[in-house]
Amino acid sequence: MKATLSTALAAALVLSLPACQQQKHDGSDAAAAEAPASLGAVSGTWKIDLASLKFEGKPDEYLLKDGSFSCSSCTPPYTLAADGQMHPVADRDYWDSASVKAVDDKTVEFHRAKAGKEVSSMTQSVSADGQTMTVKFKDMTTPGQVIEGTGTLKRAGSAPAGAHAVSGQWQQDKVAEYSEDAQSLTYKVDGKTVTFSGQGQSYTAELGGPEVAIQGDTGGTMVKVSAEGSGSLKETFSRKGKETGYAILTPGADGKSISVTYTDTQDGTSTSWTGNKAS
Repeated sequence: MKATLSTALAAALVLSLPACQQQKHDGSDAAAAEAPASLGAVSGTWKIDLASLKFEGKPDEYLLKDGSFSCSSCTPPYTLAADGQMHPVADRDYWDSASVKAVDDKTVEFHRAKAGKEVSSMTQSVSADGQTMTVKFKDMTTPGQVIEGTGTLKRAGSAPAGAHAVSGQWQQDKVAEYSEDAQSLTYKVDGKTVTFSGQGQSYTAELGGPEVAIQGDTGGTMVKVSAEGSGSLKETFSRKGKETGYAILTPGADGKSISVTYTDTQDGTSTSWTGNKAS
């Protein structure tokens, strides 16, 4: 499961522009290699409509108690001392150490680093009634790209007795703010060649062809592209030879919008949204 709201957006927005109407993929590379004429409608620069973001799947689950923090919904789960000091965390692609510090009984501050360099920070603040969590995040995972934003989560499960207010289950709800320059993603479909750029990352891949590395991605993510249905584009992502998620892009009939869904195959969650054509 996602460790933070910003991590979910990194997966759904930094890497892909998927579709709201998912269609079953038949697994046929031969069919995927033939690009439908309508696939060209995916081409363009698309700006994310933050109000359209929807999150589905299991809630995030945290426990901060007795000087220890754990995220049981993370992939894989982890536990570390909540003493404000950096501690190593194994099996992470984008970070290798983290710190957790309770600022007060409603607020917790997080920092993450990779090879000694900070790559993200976050503050979680729980409302007085304990039902809403506001998250402020800063993501520097991609070199040269800083993404900042604010989002909210709704409580889905109560905190254990004696635990900090951030403990329990939380369902991601809304994203109120997101760096303006990170809201635009550009795709170009030229014959069987698909090119993507956005948020400091890019790739060029062939429809139905082999997977390629995403430039600017520090986690080693690979992507392969294929045609989906009569006019959608599917991106399938993997790291270390294992699929991590897929996206399907479906342009609207008016050519001015695109529908989006990213599915995380590691935890079964999905993030959907729509984009409006900027150029």
